[in-house]
Amino acid sequence: MLIRPTLQLLRPANLVTAVADILAGMCIVSFHWNGFSYLYLIGASVSLYAGGVVFNDYFDRKIDAKERPERPIPSGNVSKEFAFLLGTTLLMIGVAFAFLYSCTSFFVSLLICFFVLLYNYYAKHHIVFGPLVMGFCRGLNLVFGMTSVSEIPELSFYLSILPIVYIAAITLVSQNEVLGGGKSKLRIASFLFGGVFFVQIFLSFLNGNLLTTLPFVLFHISLLFPPLLKSMQEPSPEQIRKTVKMGVLTLIVLNVSFAASFGNLVVAILILALLPISLGIAKGFAVT
Repeated sequence: MLIRPTLQLLRPANLVTAVADILAGMCIVSFHWNGFSYLYLIGASVSLYAGGVVFNDYFDRKIDAKERPERPIPSGNVSKEFAFLLGTTLLMIGVAFAFLYSCTSFFVSLLICFFVLLYNYYAKHHIVFGPLVMGFCRGLNLVFGMTSVSEIPELSFYLSILPIVYIAAITLVSQNEVLGGGKSKLRIASFLFGGVFFVQIFLSFLNGNLLTTLPFVLFHISLLFPPLLKSMQEPSPEQIRKTVKMGVLTLIVLNVSFAASFGNLVVAILILALLPISLGIAKGFAVT
């Protein structure tokens, strides 16, 4: 049947993290939770993310035929034509949902599409450019959530740097997924992760929400750093994949800390509730 291979293409566990980005962005700009129009943004974000991961496999199909023949396209379970059509449709749905919300959301969705395609087609094969472009995709998704209000505070834009750095670090680690090795990249990634956590703690202190945010940041560290440190000791492809998987899925906790930093503990807990859902789905479907 085509259903399971299609779900494998979509990486459903990852899609949950896109919802967390939107909710965190809304907390950063102090969105007033009136009505349900913000569901357009959530739907758009999930569609854009899904389109992006489908195109990831589409453009990697020749490499995957050698390195990961079990993936849907090289295994023959999904045709390349179907993958291209699915990815294109999902990106278009995402842009359409964004347009229904606001012109600003529409513009940001187009930027996300641009960077998603740039990464998948070209940038991912570059050591420095690849992580940077992938980071921009995630940073823009946080900004996408900020477009829930008509006027975004200027300082809020700068917070998108944190997911950019975080995802750049994950992408740096993932460059060793196939062959392993690359301890220097793992050290750089750990430094970048540490910088993100420090800024989040400092931000919560400035906002007067340190006590409510610190437990979430420490929880995030407890999830991410053990597999990362183990990868430094044993940089095998299998261990590095585990580190990348945990890094991607705990993006949810990064967003929890954003919500808590801006005093929205209720939404922070709601976002945290997405983590076991994502981890549960990840048991049945690959994350990387």
